[in-house]
Amino acid sequence: MITRRSLLRSGAAAAAALAGARAARAETPGVSDTEIRIGQTMPYSGPASAYGVIGKADLAYFTMINDMGGINGRRVTLISLDDGYSPPKTVEQTRRLVEQEGVAFLFNSLGTAPCAAVRQYLNDNRIPQLFCATGASLFADPKSFPWTMGWQPNYRTEAGIFGKYIARTKPDAKVAILTQNDGFGKDYLIGLKDGLGPERVGQIVAAATYETSEPTVDSQIVTLQGSGADVFVIAATPKFAAQAIRKAYDVGWTPLRLVTDVSQSIASVMKPAGVDKAKGVVTAVYGKDPTDARWADDPGFKAYAEFIAKYMSPKDLIDSNAVYGFGATATMVQVLRQCGGDLTRENVMRQAASLKDFVLPMTLPGISINTSADNFTPIRQEQLATFDGQGWRLFGELLAG
Repeated sequence: MITRRSLLRSGAAAAAALAGARAARAETPGVSDTEIRIGQTMPYSGPASAYGVIGKADLAYFTMINDMGGINGRRVTLISLDDGYSPPKTVEQTRRLVEQEGVAFLFNSLGTAPCAAVRQYLNDNRIPQLFCATGASLFADPKSFPWTMGWQPNYRTEAGIFGKYIARTKPDAKVAILTQNDGFGKDYLIGLKDGLGPERVGQIVAAATYETSEPTVDSQIVTLQGSGADVFVIAATPKFAAQAIRKAYDVGWTPLRLVTDVSQSIASVMKPAGVDKAKGVVTAVYGKDPTDARWADDPGFKAYAEFIAKYMSPKDLIDSNAVYGFGATATMVQVLRQCGGDLTRENVMRQAASLKDFVLPMTLPGISINTSADNFTPIRQEQLATFDGQGWRLFGELLAG
């Protein structure tokens, strides 16, 4: 029986809940009844500027979401600042985002060294550092850094896949590897050794590193060629990956070439290297290649193509960096939707660690996103693909390192 007293009690409870929600919003910088302000740093300039397309796709995706009414009635404002892929600049821009712009959290900032430079600051201040655009294993350490999470497959996992592939298809190979001199490169070398296995680690006959401040890696390629290696693993960002592919071809070095997924963009790597020179390169992918005709009638690809046509430019359609931004931002939107009315930083992080079998339009069939309190690597599978001069052609099965 509903009485006046019970109505008063339920009304008071509802008012208290509403007041609590409003108080929580008031205590969370960047969150109001109408807006969610988030921030990121992105290399729109500097040696990794090819990745700037990711930031542009992130911005475009949130524009699309806002055009559709936002998230739970709130518009999302992404403040995306250029850090030039320079860790000191990342620190400066991140502090600006937090202390001046008042963002609720950081999303999809790019680069191993840049993200590492602000990881402690963000964790000390209990600010989510979500879906960092790097596969370095140090961004999947929930025990030590519970406010930091990556998004893409771990570099060690990917390099392990390459190592197993080499061991299976070229058991007597001599392997050379080029790596960026930071956590990205170090993770890659560790993963490659793990994939090859202890009995084949000695088959790595040459290793060279580069600094992002260097103009070219031509001298490193000549040195690696001199090792006599017949397998060449390229763990480099787009500018240097393109140089490595082109230089190896130009000096007549014809090893099996394997390039990290973060540099498999046709627009920013294969075309600058020369599509004829890049033919035969192998990579590992977790997303659908927009140049592959097999996806022409795929609903996920159609959704992506419609997004590009309306919110970006035609040239972005075939750029895997646009595919990346499309997927990462869709994941962020899912997290915010799961938050409902509770947009405290604690709940944002809780929901980011509670994704269950979430499927993105542009990930390969069979791949879904799963996270938990002890799993801060949302994507854990990839498939090998080879470049045929026009696009990436998948082969084999989904693999984990």
